Amino acid sequence: MKSYEVYRNIRKRAMIMGLPIALFALMMTSVIGSLLLIIFSFSWAVILAVMAFNGALYVALVHMANNPGLLHLKKVFPSTISNKKTSLLDYE
Repeated sequence: MKSYEVYRNIRKRAMIMGLPIALFALMMTSVIGSLLLIIFSFSWAVILAVMAFNGALYVALVHMANNPGLLHLKKVFPSTISNKKTSLLDYE
């Protein structure tokens, strides 16, 4: 009888080429824009610059996907916690 392995990674994020869906969409938008740029201004310098830009963007997006703390700029907790009223309005 055939046995099947239990899929335990149901909560993992979907990845395409090592990128989450949103970052992959950003990468594909960049690739399509680069193709338009190559079509309308055809030169070797533009082709090489676009390839270098897309390669650098892919490396940066993979690095950000592997280290999600890089974009976390907001503090989670306030510096002080107080029960003092923050408003001068009296609701009672």
